[in-house]
Amino acid sequence: MNSTTSVLLTAQQRHFLSTNSPFYYSPRPDILASFPDHYLSLAAPVIAYWVSSCFFHILDMSDWRWLDKYRIHESSEVKSRNLVTRGEVIKAVIFQQVIQTILGLWWMEGAVAGDAIDHVGHMANMLPTIAGMMRAAFGHAVGKQLLEDYTAEVLYAIYWWAIPIARFFLGMFIIDTWQYFLHRAMHMNTYLYKTLHSVHHRLYVPYAFGALYNHPIEGFALDTVGAVIAEAVSGMSIREAMLLFVVSSLKTVDDHCGYRLPWDPLQMVSGNTADYHDIHHQVIGIKSNFSQPFFVHWDVILGTRMTRDDIAARRRKAQQKQQKEE
Repeated sequence: MNSTTSVLLTAQQRHFLSTNSPFYYSPRPDILASFPDHYLSLAAPVIAYWVSSCFFHILDMSDWRWLDKYRIHESSEVKSRNLVTRGEVIKAVIFQQVIQTILGLWWMEGAVAGDAIDHVGHMANMLPTIAGMMRAAFGHAVGKQLLEDYTAEVLYAIYWWAIPIARFFLGMFIIDTWQYFLHRAMHMNTYLYKTLHSVHHRLYVPYAFGALYNHPIEGFALDTVGAVIAEAVSGMSIREAMLLFVVSSLKTVDDHCGYRLPWDPLQMVSGNTADYHDIHHQVIGIKSNFSQPFFVHWDVILGTRMTRDDIAARRRKAQQKQQKEE
């Protein structure tokens, strides 16, 4: 602990910070006893992938007629229009996940649970920086008074909530950015598309457990490298990265699930839905909707976004042109 900054906290403030922690925090060295967090961080996304995929597979195999209005494609289209069998897809996905796990073990080699983290010391070390920011934001007198009145509360909010949330969204932004530009490059470059990305597009009609059906090199470059960069640049802890990768896996599966479900939380919070990504898998939209897995901002900013309304407008325009020519 930095002795210079730690003395800035009173005994009362230190007591507040040492006895209060958010609901999500666990002081245990590992979440699961006898199973280190760095191993769990590799297993959790794989488990999330297959559990969520099985859920959608059950929907696919069901005869529930009420689901028909939510299906993007008829069930018969999956077999008739796709160029690869489900067995081949499962083998390819498992192979990719095995490779990712091996690389993850190598990346985390030597990672062990450290000593208990001195959270109060870390918060104390942040105090001079926060004090400067508050003075700059509210003026010297007001900023100083606010910090004196609410020192512990401000430190608690920033340390336990603002910083982890900022890291999480930065990680999401990095993954989105990495995947958008690499994904777009694989469509714009003929060699990359034919050699690598065309494998994924054998699934003309996407379904849940085909989300990670890729050429192994693409899977490594697109998913594994992007995740490593996001974790490293954002400065996430193992547990923060674990949450990001689980959410990313769930979102990737959801984007390929083949359903427009009104009660699906992942489709409610983002415009990058299964319907949005399905357009990309069709001929008309194959040079559009490159964003994945979270948000669509890069498509919007760079003009590669296509909606169902855009498709309808194009078809009307084509019909009008044909009618004029006739």
